[in-house]
Amino acid sequence: MYLPPAFREDRPEVMAALIAAHPLALLVTHGSGGLQANPVPMLLRGDVLTAHLARANLQLDDLRQGTETLAVFQGPQTYVTPSWYASKAEHGRVVPTWNYLTVQVHGTPRVIDDANWLLAQVTDLTDGQEAGRADPWKVTDAPEKFIAAQLRGIVGLELSITRMDGKWKASQNRNDADRAGVIRNLAAEGSPFASAVPPPQGA
Repeated sequence: MYLPPAFREDRPEVMAALIAAHPLALLVTHGSGGLQANPVPMLLRGDVLTAHLARANLQLDDLRQGTETLAVFQGPQTYVTPSWYASKAEHGRVVPTWNYLTVQVHGTPRVIDDANWLLAQVTDLTDGQEAGRADPWKVTDAPEKFIAAQLRGIVGLELSITRMDGKWKASQNRNDADRAGVIRNLAAEGSPFASAVPPPQGA
């Protein structure tokens, strides 16, 4: 990933928070058939990502090879118009851009075909997504035999992390006045990205 120093995010806890808030990763592998990519919800547990895939998913052939795999987590993103920059009125030498937060995780995959592991993983994933709901659904709400049949249709995945890269492209390369304009206008639009832009010095 192209990662200028101004946009680099190295703090593990910040990257972990993005993964927790946006767990649907694009899982990318390369095998004999070329590149494959699938959206897969994943959980970060220590230095491992866990997931499950449909047993019929051909990407499992790549994962069973144990070669380096990439999981891309995409956080908030937004278009930034140069009309928001104070610099536009000063000299006009401005262009649009796109701001975004993303984490790329490299790791070594291990495919797991174990019913107990799968039950624990889907329970963990479900409980996290159901938390805070007025009437949270639990895996145990469904008939045990039905869940067992569903588990037979999936396979588990552990991705042992070898590298994590965070990119927080949030107007850090603009001056204070330009950033203030970005924050003000994003907030006016109700964009969640407004809080991602570093505030001007002294603000």
